[in-house]
Amino acid sequence: MSDRNETPVKYAYKGANLISFGLSIKLLFTGYLTTIAAGYLMALIQILFTHGMADGKFGLSMDDIVYSYYGDRSGSVLESKLNGSMKYNAPEQERFKIIQWVRDGGDEAVYNKDIKPIVDQFCTGCHGANAGSLPDFTKFENLKKLTESNEGATFQSLTRLSHIHLFGISFIFMFVGIIFSFSTGVPCKYKYPAIVMPYLFLLIDIASWWLTKLNPHFALLVLFAGAGLGVSFAFMWTVSMYQMWVLGGILKQSDRRNAILRD
Repeated sequence: MSDRNETPVKYAYKGANLISFGLSIKLLFTGYLTTIAAGYLMALIQILFTHGMADGKFGLSMDDIVYSYYGDRSGSVLESKLNGSMKYNAPEQERFKIIQWVRDGGDEAVYNKDIKPIVDQFCTGCHGANAGSLPDFTKFENLKKLTESNEGATFQSLTRLSHIHLFGISFIFMFVGIIFSFSTGVPCKYKYPAIVMPYLFLLIDIASWWLTKLNPHFALLVLFAGAGLGVSFAFMWTVSMYQMWVLGGILKQSDRRNAILRD
């Protein structure tokens, strides 16, 4: 005997879309999208205060990218940091003494007499014995390494950052993409690329770090990939929020389309 209450497959999940979801699902999706947007904003600010200060000037530029990955091989790592992201962590006169010491060869006797008191006062608060991933400046040999030519990011650090970004960002865009997939009325010529583009640009972004490390002319590729990631995220985020809270909220539109089984 057949079950008369069984719902035919072709009618299943009708109304499964961002406009028609219940309030609990909309709140869940909105909470995630809002948190991720805040995290994305913090990441951009962090880039401005790290890579964006590599050339000593606030704001991200081509020189910042080249110095961060390829390096500024006309000077030392320490001098580059003191004129860049660490510029405001010590008075100008004290920074100049350290830079001059580096340019004079980084002699240990001079360090113990003139430079160590400056380092102890302005640097070891962060670069101490418990600095974690930061170099420990309480040991002279660690500081001495930074007086060598600035060759940018090391292959070790690029490997570490690459695997963190590949795993972490791909998961972020998977969930953003799932939410966006429930949108309706978006032409497939826009919807499909928007879902795929973040992964493509992520791979290009990671590859551009390594290429810029080998050749500074690839720095433009870093900007291109970063912009592509940002545009993809902004498009999916805006469409998702608009359909949930403007079309399905303020305008109270109804939509019986099934975003799970068809676009």
